[in-house]
Formats: sequence, C-alpha cells, structure tokens
Amino acid sequence: MITALLPNLYQLRLPLPFALNHVNVYLLRDAQGWTVVDTGLHTPAAEAGWQMAFAELDIEPRQIHTIVLTHFHPDHFGMAGWLHERSGARVLLAPREIALAEEVWIHRADHDDPSLRHFLRHGMPTDLVEKVVGAIAALRAATRPHPPLTPMPPGTWLAMGERRFLAIHAPGHSDGQLVFYAPDERLALVGDQVLLKITPHIGIWPESEPDPLRKYLASLAELATLEVDLALPGHGKTITTWAERIAELQTHHHERLTAMLQAVRAGAETAFTVAQQVFAVERFTPHEARFAIAETIAHLELMVADGLIKRHEDDSLVRYTP
Repeated sequence: MITALLPNLYQLRLPLPFALNHVNVYLLRDAQGWTVVDTGLHTPAAEAGWQMAFAELDIEPRQIHTIVLTHFHPDHFGMAGWLHERSGARVLLAPREIALAEEVWIHRADHDDPSLRHFLRHGMPTDLVEKVVGAIAALRAATRPHPPLTPMPPGTWLAMGERRFLAIHAPGHSDGQLVFYAPDERLALVGDQVLLKITPHIGIWPESEPDPLRKYLASLAELATLEVDLALPGHGKTITTWAERIAELQTHHHERLTAMLQAVRAGAETAFTVAQQVFAVERFTPHEARFAIAETIAHLELMVADGLIKRHEDDSLVRYTP
C-alpha cells in the first residue's frame, strides 16, 4: 500500500511474515530521481510490493539513485541488495551498522551462530534455542543478495526529496541506528527508535555493545529536544505527538525495570525465568521469544550496572540475584 504523505514523499507498507506484519519504507523524489529509505525483508511478497510501487509511481528502478538504511535489521536491510541490483543505486548505512551487517548477515555461518550459546547461558531451554537459531538462519537468507555499502557517519547532511536531513545517531534499538531530521519542516524519519503503538525492541544480543537500554533512554531524552511535527516510523502509523510519545516510552521502560526487579526479588534467577514472569513466553513464536529474552537481558544488565541486582556467571549459566 502506497500513501502520499507530503510533496515528493511517499510511504510504502511492505508485508512481514511475523506478528508485526509490516514495515514502512519511504520513497522521496527529487530532480535526479528517487531516494529510498529502508527496503523491507527479502520475500516474494515484498518483491511484489515493490513491483506494485514501481507501477503506481511510474518508477523505473534505474531512477533510484540512493538507498538509505536506518539500521541493519533484516526488515530494513533485507531488500537493499535486490534493489541495488536493479537500480545501481548507492547504499548508505552508518559505519557501526555496516560492521554489524557484515558480522551477522555476511560472515556468520548458520551452524556456529553465537546466539545458540547466548540464549542457553541465559536459561532458555535447548529445544527453544534450536528453534530460535533456525529462525535467525531464515532471516539471514532473507537479506540476500548483499549490496556494497557506503558509510554514512552521524552528523551527515543528506539531500532527500528536495529536503535536507541531518543524520542523528539514535542507539539502543541498534547500536548505530540513524534517524533523519529536516528542521525546516520539523520532519523526522525515525526508523525503529520511536513507534506509535508498540515499544521498540531494546535487547542484548551476542553482537551488541554494552548497556543498550541506558543508551536508548539517553537517545530518547536527546530526541525529545527536537521540534518535530511529523515523525515517520519504520512500523505503524505516523507520529504527530512527538514529545508525548517519547514520554510514554520512557515511562514504559521504567515500569518494565520495576517489574523485572520484582521478579528477581521473588526468586527468578535467569533472564528466561524473569521473562516468564513479565511476558507470555509460552505463547510466543520462536521469533517473539528471542526478542523477549534479549529485552529482558538488557533490563537486567542495566540494573546490574546500577547496583540494584547482582550478576553471577560460569561457563554454562548467567544468574541474577537481589
């Protein structure tokens, strides 16, 4: 589905095979052609969505001169190579996100994925871990082919759709994620940093930098100082209540920290058992379960750093105690 949002700026909603069943990508037109922001997960359904967009907007793929990726996650990165092959467009991504894409999607083999040990050490049952690693392997396949990547550091000014956007580092959801802010129009393309109806995932993965939740909360405080009338997110509806939505996300994470601290004090010792107290893990798909556990780890590790709980680990298990 294509929606015209502003002059020379369109939103394309592409399907995802998850409970979160879509991703928003954006097409911006200028005198030279088109810029695409994020690309979708590489599936036949998403290919069909792009073909529909080309027809509806009368775009020849070679008119796409730039592909901008907010971060390396597969639902944003996945079709960049497919689009690059058809357009020849340059593909821009933050330097940290390039390193993550190369590590997770290109160099990491399915049979030695460190997610296996990561989730086992945090108490996830072996049968569920094996399903999780299988789901990650399927995602890895849905990022191919891989495009050549050009670094775009934070602080870069980028022309898109007859507008000038500042690339702002917005970590937490992904270490090097960028959001793009056009101050003249009080317009922001915000990736997965701020979503309207759901909370962005903030988790610790084998490749994560330390303390992503603290970085995310600091990023929200920084973003709240921007004057934004319209924010365009990676999922869900557009955001017109910028400061209010950021405040809701901040409150959510403080409430989640309190709930997890109570679970540890009640005797839950691993991230998996804490997650069972906070999420309906038993009803989750493997895809959803891995997000729940990774998010739980991020909250627990912030509390360890703040001295609220203690972390104990040996070769096989990480435990948390009051």
